Amino acid sequence: MTDRDDDRDHRFSEGEGFGDPYEEFDLDPPELGVDPSKVDPVDSRVVTDTLDQHNIDQDDVDASELLDVGLNYMQINRYEQATDAFERTARYAEDERLEQEAWVNKGVAHGELEEWDEAIGAHREALRIDDSSEHAATAETNLAYALWEFGETSEALEHAERAIEIDERFAAGWFNRAFFLSERGLAEEALHCIDNAIRLGLRNAKVLEEKAEILEELGEFDQAEEIAEEANQMRERAEQEMIDDREEMYGQGPGGAGAGAGPGAGGQPGLGAGRQSRPQRGDVGLEDLGLGDLTGDAEDEDDREWELE
Repeated sequence: MTDRDDDRDHRFSEGEGFGDPYEEFDLDPPELGVDPSKVDPVDSRVVTDTLDQHNIDQDDVDASELLDVGLNYMQINRYEQATDAFERTARYAEDERLEQEAWVNKGVAHGELEEWDEAIGAHREALRIDDSSEHAATAETNLAYALWEFGETSEALEHAERAIEIDERFAAGWFNRAFFLSERGLAEEALHCIDNAIRLGLRNAKVLEEKAEILEELGEFDQAEEIAEEANQMRERAEQEMIDDREEMYGQGPGGAGAGAGPGAGGQPGLGAGRQSRPQRGDVGLEDLGLGDLTGDAEDEDDREWELE
């Protein structure tokens, strides 16, 4: 028997063996065959994004509606979901203006989450698309705020000034510049800027409180006290209106429309210009600064006089 084994031509202990008979029945689609060296192992969106690219036709996606989804998430303070919606909007948008607007909104959403590095990146991406468009001033002023929170104070002032250069009628840009100058001790220039913001219609408790602080720095204590009192009265009225609105809302019953849904956060607390709305509906939503629509109706814009010093 030993001699007969030695006479065999094929040795079963050598060779590459059988191939994989189940290769064609792999449950993982080829779309998921990504290079692991190019993928962050903790990025949970890799699979979703990869499937989107292969399974969703770009013609089947209405980017403007997807932008509205992100804005609706912002209204209910679901900022993480909003960032995903805005990122997909930017990916599927064929119009550069819509893509830019999506990046600006994504930056604002990251700012609400205090993810300043991501916010800076989103606003820079928006400016890379077009640094002089209708959304550029908003991107610049929100970038300035994110840089300030990130500790880049000198660069923040540069972008705040750039926002005004793009659009000198941008009230939030003047307010931002006033804040940065005041923080640097340049109270006279800050007062000039905040007065311009007020002339352009940005007049609420936050703005008046900032002006009162600037006046105190300049030694104008009587005027500062008067402005501070006006700001306090304005804030009390706003709080009372909020209480009345909540009572009216809950009066619809537990299942009534809007029950339990508080007001949207509306942009960065303190400085940011607020999240964008689509250009057709007005440019910048400044809810956090007390304004619903800074630009107003297009037909009234030509009749408005802008008096800047």
